[in-house]
Amino acid sequence: MDAPRAVSAAYSGSFSESASRALVEDLRAKLGGDPSLALVFASSSYAPNLSDLCEVLTIYGHAPLLVAVTGQGFLAEGAEFEAEEGFSVLFLRHPEMRAIPIALSAEEVEAEDDPLAWHRLTGVGPKEAAGWLLFANPHVLPVERLLRIWNRAYPAVPVWGGLAGGASDGETAVFLDRKPVEGGVAIALQGKIGFHVVVSQGCRPIGDPYTVTGADRNVLYTLGSGSAYQALATAFESLSEREREKAHGHIFIGLAVSEYRDEFRQGDFLVRNILGADPSSGAVAVGALVRVGQTLQYQLRDPDSAEQSLRQLLQAEKAEFFSKRKPLAALVSLCAGRGKGLFGVAGRDAGLIQELFPELPAAGFFANGEIGPVGKFNFLHGYSASVLFFS
Repeated sequence: MDAPRAVSAAYSGSFSESASRALVEDLRAKLGGDPSLALVFASSSYAPNLSDLCEVLTIYGHAPLLVAVTGQGFLAEGAEFEAEEGFSVLFLRHPEMRAIPIALSAEEVEAEDDPLAWHRLTGVGPKEAAGWLLFANPHVLPVERLLRIWNRAYPAVPVWGGLAGGASDGETAVFLDRKPVEGGVAIALQGKIGFHVVVSQGCRPIGDPYTVTGADRNVLYTLGSGSAYQALATAFESLSEREREKAHGHIFIGLAVSEYRDEFRQGDFLVRNILGADPSSGAVAVGALVRVGQTLQYQLRDPDSAEQSLRQLLQAEKAEFFSKRKPLAALVSLCAGRGKGLFGVAGRDAGLIQELFPELPAAGFFANGEIGPVGKFNFLHGYSASVLFFS
């Protein structure tokens, strides 16, 4: 039986059928046969040509299953291409893997929240997938609602993916095989394939953790015995003078994923935006529904925290899963707010993955929102790096 293999590559430039065909034929030759699954991440400017690109990949790549998604940039094997025309592609050949695609519509997601109904709709039972890939058009599909349903229908099964990106709705596209999908695509991966997801949210805790003692939906009133605003001010004052100068717009809230910890560290929180703060009432509005009794800690997002977080998570993944064997391939979903905008230089995230996993086939995109698990639940993230390793 053939051993599982993967290959990846990137093409920078406007769409060219001949150049695309040459790249695809070269990848298939390196793979040594037909792929089981092909994944394409294209710049948003490729949206008008995505059907033609999928045609090339299907015909000359012999891909029986192809998923393509647009983003605000793409990446492959240590290089990031932000706001550039082009695409990256990953071919995965795995004789013992089965991939089951499901086209998703907004109407289905809005109408059906029964987990058993989703087992029937997808044909996939609660424990029958090693993991799910999920790509969605954020202008159409209610992704957070879908993930809440998925967490109940497929408990503790990881989901990796992201939201298609583009300057407008017309540049935001998801394709299944050669056809555009209005809402999104989920792919169940079954069989003897490892599916390991790392999510780095790019923040570190500041100040102290608090118990929420007063809240109404997404408005925090009191944390512990003081106001939410006072706790925010205290966290801000705990920063160095240099950190305070750069902190404006970069402080977030973190909701503890598990309450049962003696000490909370980076990565123990689901990070969400602060929408506003009122010193007179002490209230802080946040981008999440909060409840009394939750543990919360303010978070700082900066380049050093983002790089340190991803490095630590990748090193832990390498030590736990890949100390005695090599991963097969990686898929990467990066927030469009990372890259040069965060680090000042291009390629920091993709380069770090290549540094720790040399010569690993990898492809991905700059997304409008990144999907991945924190703890046992899957969430939609912002400002994060979500990395899937196949083994």
